[in-house]
Amino acid sequence: QVQLVESGGGLVQAGGSLRLSCAASGLTFSSYGMAWFRQAPGKEREVVAAIMWTGFSTYYSESVRGRFVISRDNAKNTVYLQMNSLKPEDTAVYYCAAGYRVLRIDVLGGYNYWGQGTQVTVSS
Repeated sequence: QVQLVESGGGLVQAGGSLRLSCAASGLTFSSYGMAWFRQAPGKEREVVAAIMWTGFSTYYSESVRGRFVISRDNAKNTVYLQMNSLKPEDTAVYYCAAGYRVLRIDVLGGYNYWGQGTQVTVSS
């Protein structure tokens, strides 16, 4: 059974940092591209960062580029999102997603499995 479990969310002051983790089970982790999406109340779900199953290619949205870093540790079946210089507009529920050999890592429709989400709140 495929399961994605996010952790690391919480409340942080603007300018601070958080690291999100997503532990995957029930799949061959190295065959899946991984991504982080976020959704704020009343807004559409958007891709924040993504990484190919090879780890050689990454994608970042313009709003987080230079502040967030996505990485993966295939030995631990875990993908991370290091979030630095956080802003109030980063407040959202963050979701981990996995896509089997996904070709367009920045496209939502390519992802097969989703975690339950973790809340990130940035206060000013």
